[in-house]
Amino acid sequence: MADMGISTQSEEDFSKVRNKALVNSLQHLLSPEETRLISLNDIKEMLHPDNEVYVGMQTVPVDKIIGSEGRYNDFDNLFFPKHSHLKNRWLNIDKAYMKGVILPAVTLYEIGGVYFVRDGNHRVSVAKARGVECIDAEVTSLRTEIRLTPGKSMETIIRQIIAYEKRLFYAKTNYGDITGDWSLDFTTAGQYDVIYNHILTHKYYINLNQVEEISMTDAIMSWFNTVYMPVVNTIIQHKIMKKFKRRTVSDLYVWLVKYWDELKKALGEDFSLEKAVEDFAQNYAESLPNKIKNHLKKVWLKSLSFKKK
Repeated sequence: MADMGISTQSEEDFSKVRNKALVNSLQHLLSPEETRLISLNDIKEMLHPDNEVYVGMQTVPVDKIIGSEGRYNDFDNLFFPKHSHLKNRWLNIDKAYMKGVILPAVTLYEIGGVYFVRDGNHRVSVAKARGVECIDAEVTSLRTEIRLTPGKSMETIIRQIIAYEKRLFYAKTNYGDITGDWSLDFTTAGQYDVIYNHILTHKYYINLNQVEEISMTDAIMSWFNTVYMPVVNTIIQHKIMKKFKRRTVSDLYVWLVKYWDELKKALGEDFSLEKAVEDFAQNYAESLPNKIKNHLKKVWLKSLSFKKK
Protein backbone atom coordinates (compact mmCIF):
# COMPACT_ATOMS: atom_id res chain seq x y z
CA MET A 1 0.00 0.00 0.00
CA ALA A 2 1.38 3.38 -1.00
CA ASP A 3 2.18 5.93 1.70
CA MET A 4 -0.73 8.15 0.63
CA GLY A 5 -3.14 5.23 0.87
CA ILE A 6 -1.76 4.24 4.26
CA SER A 7 -2.16 7.80 5.55
CA THR A 8 -5.74 7.97 4.33
CA GLN A 9 -6.56 4.61 5.89
CA SER A 10 -5.00 5.67 9.21
CA GLU A 11 -7.09 8.83 9.26
CA GLU A 12 -10.19 6.71 8.71
CA ASP A 13 -9.09 4.27 11.43
CA PHE A 14 -8.68 7.07 13.95
CA SER A 15 -12.04 8.61 13.06
CA LYS A 16 -13.67 5.22 13.57
CA VAL A 17 -12.19 4.65 17.04
CA ARG A 18 -12.99 8.22 18.12
CA ASN A 19 -16.59 7.71 17.01
CA LYS A 20 -16.67 4.39 18.86
CA ALA A 21 -15.44 6.16 21.99
CA LEU A 22 -18.30 8.66 21.70
CA VAL A 23 -20.87 5.91 21.08
CA ASN A 24 -19.48 3.98 24.04
CA SER A 25 -19.99 7.07 26.20
CA LEU A 26 -23.57 7.56 24.99
CA GLN A 27 -24.43 3.89 25.56
CA HIS A 28 -23.41 4.27 29.20
CA LEU A 29 -25.21 7.52 29.76
CA LEU A 30 -26.53 6.50 33.18
CA SER A 31 -23.35 4.78 34.29
CA PRO A 32 -20.41 6.81 32.93
CA GLU A 33 -17.99 5.15 35.35
CA GLU A 34 -18.27 1.97 33.27
CA THR A 35 -16.46 3.64 30.37
CA ARG A 36 -13.41 4.69 32.38
CA LEU A 37 -10.18 2.85 31.78
CA ILE A 38 -9.10 1.08 34.95
CA SER A 39 -6.29 2.69 36.91
CA LEU A 40 -3.52 0.41 38.19
CA ASN A 41 -3.18 2.51 41.33
CA ASP A 42 -6.86 1.98 42.16
CA ILE A 43 -6.40 -1.79 41.89
CA LYS A 44 -3.22 -1.69 43.98
CA GLU A 45 -5.03 0.23 46.72
CA MET A 46 -7.66 -2.52 46.90
CA LEU A 47 -5.40 -5.57 46.57
CA HIS A 48 -2.25 -4.39 48.39
CA PRO A 49 0.18 -6.62 46.44
CA ASP A 50 2.99 -8.14 48.53
CA ASN A 51 5.87 -7.24 46.23
CA GLU A 52 6.84 -6.94 42.59
CA VAL A 53 8.86 -9.40 40.57
CA TYR A 54 10.41 -8.77 37.16
CA VAL A 55 9.17 -11.52 34.83
CA GLY A 56 10.77 -10.42 31.56
CA MET A 57 9.62 -10.71 27.96
CA GLN A 58 6.32 -12.48 27.35
CA THR A 59 3.64 -12.74 24.70
CA VAL A 60 0.50 -11.37 26.35
CA PRO A 61 -3.11 -11.77 25.15
CA VAL A 62 -4.34 -8.29 24.28
CA ASP A 63 -7.77 -8.94 25.82
CA LYS A 64 -6.10 -9.40 29.22
CA ILE A 65 -4.77 -5.81 29.14
CA ILE A 66 -7.50 -3.95 31.00
CA GLY A 67 -5.97 -0.71 32.28
CA SER A 68 -3.10 1.68 32.57
CA GLU A 69 -0.70 2.98 35.18
CA GLY A 70 -0.74 6.61 34.11
CA ARG A 71 -2.81 7.20 30.94
CA TYR A 72 -6.22 5.99 32.16
CA ASN A 73 -7.76 9.41 31.47
CA ASP A 74 -6.67 9.38 27.81
CA PHE A 75 -8.42 6.17 26.76
CA ASP A 76 -11.80 4.64 27.55
CA ASN A 77 -12.40 1.15 28.92
CA LEU A 78 -12.07 -0.34 25.42
CA PHE A 79 -8.77 1.54 24.91
CA PHE A 80 -10.38 3.86 22.36
CA PRO A 81 -8.66 7.30 22.44
CA LYS A 82 -10.84 9.88 24.18
CA HIS A 83 -9.01 13.00 23.00
CA SER A 84 -7.98 14.34 19.62
CA HIS A 85 -4.53 15.35 20.87
CA LEU A 86 -3.68 11.62 20.87
CA LYS A 87 -4.16 11.51 17.11
CA ASN A 88 -0.63 11.97 15.75
CA ARG A 89 0.95 9.30 17.94
CA TRP A 90 -1.97 6.93 17.27
CA LEU A 91 -1.72 7.47 13.50
CA ASN A 92 2.03 6.78 13.43
CA ILE A 93 1.56 3.46 15.21
CA ASP A 94 -1.38 2.50 13.02
CA LYS A 95 0.71 3.23 9.92
CA ALA A 96 3.54 1.11 11.29
CA TYR A 97 1.13 -1.82 11.69
CA MET A 98 0.01 -1.49 8.07
CA LYS A 99 3.61 -1.32 6.85
CA GLY A 100 4.58 -4.39 8.84
CA VAL A 101 7.06 -2.49 11.01
CA ILE A 102 8.10 -4.38 14.14
CA LEU A 103 7.31 -2.11 17.06
CA PRO A 104 9.09 -2.13 20.43
CA ALA A 105 7.54 -4.31 23.11
CA VAL A 106 5.12 -2.60 25.47
CA THR A 107 5.82 -2.54 29.20
CA LEU A 108 3.16 -4.05 31.43
CA TYR A 109 2.35 -4.73 35.06
CA GLU A 110 0.60 -8.02 35.82
CA ILE A 111 -1.62 -8.34 38.88
CA GLY A 112 -4.07 -11.13 39.56
CA GLY A 113 -3.72 -12.47 36.00
CA VAL A 114 -4.63 -9.23 34.22
CA TYR A 115 -2.35 -6.54 32.82
CA PHE A 116 -1.91 -2.76 33.01
CA VAL A 117 0.13 -0.62 30.64
CA ARG A 118 3.19 1.08 32.03
CA ASP A 119 4.49 2.20 28.64
CA GLY A 120 2.85 1.69 25.24
CA ASN A 121 -0.77 2.77 25.70
CA HIS A 122 -1.08 3.91 22.07
CA ARG A 123 0.35 0.59 20.84
CA VAL A 124 -2.20 -1.31 22.92
CA SER A 125 -4.99 0.96 21.68
CA VAL A 126 -4.09 0.33 18.03
CA ALA A 127 -3.67 -3.40 18.67
CA LYS A 128 -7.13 -3.62 20.21
CA ALA A 129 -8.66 -1.57 17.39
CA ARG A 130 -7.08 -3.88 14.83
CA GLY A 131 -8.14 -7.08 16.62
CA VAL A 132 -4.57 -8.17 17.36
CA GLU A 133 -4.72 -11.21 19.66
CA CYS A 134 -1.29 -11.06 21.32
CA ILE A 135 1.41 -8.48 21.89
CA ASP A 136 5.06 -8.68 22.96
CA ALA A 137 5.55 -7.20 26.41
CA GLU A 138 8.13 -6.72 29.13
CA VAL A 139 6.27 -7.75 32.27
CA THR A 140 6.62 -7.00 35.97
CA SER A 141 4.33 -9.01 38.26
CA LEU A 142 2.70 -7.53 41.37
CA ARG A 143 2.12 -10.51 43.66
CA THR A 144 -1.36 -11.15 45.08
CA GLU A 145 -3.40 -14.27 45.87
CA ILE A 146 -6.56 -13.21 44.06
CA ARG A 147 -7.07 -14.21 40.43
CA LEU A 148 -9.04 -11.79 38.29
CA THR A 149 -10.99 -12.36 35.10
CA PRO A 150 -10.57 -9.59 32.50
CA GLY A 151 -13.45 -7.13 32.66
CA LYS A 152 -14.28 -4.06 30.60
CA SER A 153 -15.04 -1.82 33.56
CA MET A 154 -13.84 -1.09 37.06
CA GLU A 155 -17.21 -2.29 38.36
CA THR A 156 -16.69 -5.82 37.02
CA ILE A 157 -13.25 -6.01 38.65
CA ILE A 158 -14.55 -4.58 41.94
CA ARG A 159 -17.28 -7.23 42.06
CA GLN A 160 -14.62 -9.93 41.78
CA ILE A 161 -12.52 -8.34 44.52
CA ILE A 162 -15.52 -7.97 46.83
CA ALA A 163 -16.51 -11.61 46.29
CA TYR A 164 -12.95 -12.65 47.16
CA GLU A 165 -12.92 -10.46 50.27
CA LYS A 166 -16.26 -11.89 51.38
CA ARG A 167 -15.01 -15.47 51.07
CA LEU A 168 -11.95 -14.60 53.15
CA PHE A 169 -13.98 -12.78 55.82
CA TYR A 170 -16.56 -15.54 56.25
CA ALA A 171 -13.87 -18.23 56.33
CA LYS A 172 -11.71 -16.29 58.79
CA THR A 173 -14.46 -15.34 61.24
CA ASN A 174 -17.08 -18.06 60.71
CA TYR A 175 -19.45 -15.10 60.68
CA GLY A 176 -22.28 -16.79 58.79
CA ASP A 177 -22.50 -19.81 61.07
CA ILE A 178 -22.24 -17.67 64.21
CA THR A 179 -24.85 -15.04 63.30
CA GLY A 180 -26.95 -16.92 60.76
CA ASP A 181 -26.46 -13.93 58.46
CA TRP A 182 -24.99 -14.59 55.02
CA SER A 183 -26.13 -11.27 53.55
CA LEU A 184 -23.26 -9.03 54.63
CA ASP A 185 -22.69 -7.56 51.15
CA PHE A 186 -20.95 -4.45 49.87
CA THR A 187 -20.60 -2.49 46.65
CA THR A 188 -17.12 -1.17 47.43
CA ALA A 189 -13.96 -3.08 48.23
CA GLY A 190 -12.24 -3.05 51.61
CA GLN A 191 -15.41 -2.98 53.72
CA TYR A 192 -15.00 -6.47 55.20
CA ASP A 193 -11.79 -5.22 56.82
CA VAL A 194 -13.80 -2.32 58.26
CA ILE A 195 -16.35 -4.75 59.71
CA TYR A 196 -13.59 -6.91 61.16
CA ASN A 197 -12.06 -3.86 62.85
CA HIS A 198 -15.49 -2.88 64.21
CA ILE A 199 -15.78 -6.33 65.77
CA LEU A 200 -12.27 -6.18 67.24
CA THR A 201 -12.97 -2.73 68.70
CA HIS A 202 -16.25 -3.97 70.18
CA LYS A 203 -14.42 -6.98 71.65
CA TYR A 204 -11.78 -4.70 73.19
CA TYR A 205 -14.32 -2.52 75.00
CA ILE A 206 -16.26 -5.51 76.28
CA ASN A 207 -13.06 -7.03 77.68
CA LEU A 208 -12.35 -3.87 79.68
CA ASN A 209 -15.10 -4.97 82.07
CA GLN A 210 -14.39 -8.71 81.99
CA VAL A 211 -12.23 -10.82 84.26
CA GLU A 212 -11.75 -13.34 81.46
CA GLU A 213 -11.42 -12.29 77.84
CA ILE A 214 -14.48 -13.15 75.78
CA SER A 215 -14.07 -15.34 72.73
CA MET A 216 -14.14 -14.04 69.18
CA THR A 217 -17.38 -15.99 68.66
CA ASP A 218 -19.07 -14.19 71.56
CA ALA A 219 -17.67 -10.86 70.38
CA ILE A 220 -19.09 -11.36 66.87
CA MET A 221 -22.50 -12.31 68.23
CA SER A 222 -22.52 -9.37 70.64
CA TRP A 223 -21.50 -6.92 67.93
CA PHE A 224 -24.15 -8.32 65.58
CA ASN A 225 -26.96 -7.99 68.15
CA THR A 226 -26.03 -4.75 69.91
CA VAL A 227 -24.26 -2.71 67.20
CA TYR A 228 -24.95 -3.89 63.67
CA MET A 229 -28.63 -4.86 63.80
CA PRO A 230 -29.80 -1.73 65.69
CA VAL A 231 -28.25 0.45 62.96
CA VAL A 232 -29.66 -1.77 60.19
CA ASN A 233 -33.13 -1.72 61.76
CA THR A 234 -33.02 2.08 62.00
CA ILE A 235 -32.05 2.30 58.33
CA ILE A 236 -34.98 0.06 57.40
CA GLN A 237 -37.44 1.90 59.64
CA HIS A 238 -36.56 5.24 58.07
CA LYS A 239 -36.91 3.73 54.59
CA ILE A 240 -33.80 5.47 53.27
CA MET A 241 -32.62 2.55 51.12
CA LYS A 242 -34.90 3.83 48.34
CA LYS A 243 -32.59 6.85 48.14
CA PHE A 244 -29.54 4.60 47.72
CA LYS A 245 -30.88 2.07 45.23
CA ARG A 246 -27.49 0.86 44.01
CA ARG A 247 -26.21 0.28 47.54
CA THR A 248 -26.72 -2.38 50.20
CA VAL A 249 -27.85 -2.01 53.78
CA SER A 250 -24.33 -3.08 54.81
CA ASP A 251 -22.90 -0.17 52.79
CA LEU A 252 -25.21 2.19 54.64
CA TYR A 253 -24.22 0.69 58.00
CA VAL A 254 -20.51 1.44 57.41
CA TRP A 255 -21.12 4.95 56.11
CA LEU A 256 -23.66 5.81 58.81
CA VAL A 257 -21.50 4.65 61.70
CA LYS A 258 -18.65 6.82 60.46
CA TYR A 259 -20.98 9.75 59.80
CA TRP A 260 -22.65 9.39 63.21
CA ASP A 261 -19.26 9.33 64.96
CA GLU A 262 -18.27 12.56 63.20
CA LEU A 263 -21.55 14.24 64.17
CA LYS A 264 -21.15 13.22 67.80
CA LYS A 265 -17.63 14.62 67.88
CA ALA A 266 -18.85 17.91 66.45
CA LEU A 267 -22.25 18.24 68.13
CA GLY A 268 -22.06 16.11 71.27
CA GLU A 269 -22.40 12.49 72.27
CA ASP A 270 -26.17 12.77 72.69
CA PHE A 271 -26.71 13.21 68.93
CA SER A 272 -29.16 10.38 68.15
CA LEU A 273 -28.80 7.64 65.57
CA GLU A 274 -32.24 8.47 64.18
CA LYS A 275 -31.23 12.07 63.56
CA ALA A 276 -27.95 10.93 62.00
CA VAL A 277 -29.86 8.64 59.60
CA GLU A 278 -32.21 11.43 58.56
CA ASP A 279 -29.34 13.90 58.14
CA PHE A 280 -27.27 11.42 56.10
CA ALA A 281 -30.18 10.62 53.76
CA GLN A 282 -30.86 14.31 53.19
CA ASN A 283 -27.25 15.22 52.42
CA TYR A 284 -25.98 12.16 50.57
CA ALA A 285 -28.92 10.64 48.69
CA GLU A 286 -27.87 9.57 45.22
CA SER A 287 -29.63 11.95 42.85
CA LEU A 288 -30.23 10.32 39.48
CA PRO A 289 -31.47 13.53 37.75
CA ASN A 290 -28.29 15.35 38.75
CA LYS A 291 -26.11 12.46 37.56
CA ILE A 292 -27.87 12.45 34.18
CA LYS A 293 -27.65 16.23 33.85
CA ASN A 294 -23.92 16.32 34.61
CA HIS A 295 -23.12 13.43 32.28
CA LEU A 296 -25.16 14.89 29.41
CA LYS A 297 -23.23 18.12 29.78
CA LYS A 298 -19.90 16.26 29.59
CA VAL A 299 -20.97 14.26 26.52
CA TRP A 300 -22.22 17.41 24.80
CA LEU A 301 -18.94 19.24 25.44
CA LYS A 302 -16.95 16.25 24.15
CA SER A 303 -19.03 16.10 20.96
CA LEU A 304 -18.49 19.83 20.33
CA SER A 305 -14.75 19.41 20.84
CA PHE A 306 -14.64 16.47 18.42
CA LYS A 307 -16.59 18.33 15.72
CA LYS A 308 -14.18 21.27 15.85
CA LYS A 309 -11.14 19.03 15.14
